[in-house]
Amino acid sequence: MKKIVALFSGEGTNLANLIEKIHLKHGAIVCAITNNPEAGGIAKARTAHIPVEILDHRDYESREAYDAALVDLINDYNPDLVVLCGFMRILTSVFTSQVRAINLHPSLLPAFKGARAIERSFESDESVCGVSVHWVSEELDAGEIILQKSFTKNPKDTLEEFSAKIREIEHEILPLSVIKILKD
Repeated sequence: MKKIVALFSGEGTNLANLIEKIHLKHGAIVCAITNNPEAGGIAKARTAHIPVEILDHRDYESREAYDAALVDLINDYNPDLVVLCGFMRILTSVFTSQVRAINLHPSLLPAFKGARAIERSFESDESVCGVSVHWVSEELDAGEIILQKSFTKNPKDTLEEFSAKIREIEHEILPLSVIKILKD
């Protein structure tokens, strides 16, 4: 069975979705790694009996030092694929040159790269918005697109309603992307 390492920083809703749709069906999530000791996703992984590693970025003097430790930790699990599902770190070439990873981003890339993508997309004049899954590359949110799905923005939606549509699409296309990659 193919091995996956999942990286997350927050509540772990996308991690929980991967556990439900992928874990032990299409691949095994052999470890979930977070940079946030308070992340809600820790409990979600442990409930599914997935080992959790907490690697707090605040314990490192630089992004490069953190990324080197992260790469070493990932390599301990020898995964076929690393999935960033809400991992809120800008990764350096120390990571991107050594790890085969995909990222979930809540916009139709190349639009709204980086932080606050949902809010910036919502506030924009764009009529079509969506979600992207892409390969992680040295340039932030610029790797080759694996899968995208869009929807037409409803001008009457609140930010909460808009965000819910984004999450729904994330929960659909991230597992599909992982399955596609593991099959190839």
